[in-house]
Amino acid sequence: MSTRKRLESLTSDLIARPAASTPPGDADATDDSHAVPEAPLADAPVETRFPPALAGGRVTRTAPGHMLTFRAEMLEVEGELARLRERLAHHEGSLPTRKIDADLIEPSRWANRHPASFLSPAFTRLKADIEHAGGNVQPVLVRPREGAPDRYELIFGHRRHRACQDLKLPVLAAIWTEPLSDAALFAFMERENRERANLSPYEQGRTYQRALEDQLYPSLRRLAEALGVSHTWVRKALEVAQLPQALVECFVSPLEIQHRHAEALTAAMERDRRGVLRRAERLRGQRLPASQVVAQLAESTPRAEATRRKLRRGDTAVGAITQDVRGTTITLTAEALSPERLTRLLEQIEQLVGESTPTEL
Repeated sequence: MSTRKRLESLTSDLIARPAASTPPGDADATDDSHAVPEAPLADAPVETRFPPALAGGRVTRTAPGHMLTFRAEMLEVEGELARLRERLAHHEGSLPTRKIDADLIEPSRWANRHPASFLSPAFTRLKADIEHAGGNVQPVLVRPREGAPDRYELIFGHRRHRACQDLKLPVLAAIWTEPLSDAALFAFMERENRERANLSPYEQGRTYQRALEDQLYPSLRRLAEALGVSHTWVRKALEVAQLPQALVECFVSPLEIQHRHAEALTAAMERDRRGVLRRAERLRGQRLPASQVVAQLAESTPRAEATRRKLRRGDTAVGAITQDVRGTTITLTAEALSPERLTRLLEQIEQLVGESTPTEL
């Protein structure tokens, strides 16, 4: 049975009361004595009218209808939430990333980049790539400054940040939002730079030295264990960083100093510190290759300290005696001694210093 038929059957015993009509100008129309008596309308046909449909969608007028509509809306919301959870799962563990004004980012106080590294050809190429791309493609890592929410501290990416700053470009940065200790920040920075393998031994050593001075780690051993490197590696890097400034200034750039250079210079300083520093004064500003700088600084005795005496027979020079750190050298001219006297001289020398072994020339 259709809905219309059901409604007609349910309302068939209802009587529609006719509206009273009042003739115009009849003053007694409101008097009950003139009211028209009601007549039974049981046999009169009943006309059922439905309200017009409202524009804009379905209107629910019953409690079950409201519940069904609410349920449908909830299912739609739950489906949307499921789709959002699926999208978020692809970004789980990621950090918020956005572009930040380069001047709002400050280098870390453990920054390990020497000013000379920003003058190198490698940095020039990096800056050209960033300028061509319109900014750094790989984000730097920063953390908010404590007490200054609009400013940030750079964890790693100092060269990219410097390049953007020079080019007046915003820096693409990933923001570390979780609590991060100073020791953890230092470890982040050190590992990232070590994996890139673009830090010089001098910069690496200065990084370790700053960490020890700021007491991020109580000892060299604890520092090496925390960073996952060998104690020997840390010691060699520190040996480069701890060279006296007078020696460092003899090189064209501190970035040229290698571990082997530091070992040779440290050994020379232990033998003759004053002599090495004196030679450094003469070498400063000469811009020699690194190997020549090390060779001249590590020389144990200056050549000027050698002594030389001439041998004369009357007014004629017949030879010389030279003494230096390598020993004593006697030089004789061909006319100085006859073969017999030369043989006697050699025999006397052998008696004094030991037996000689003839060598064919």
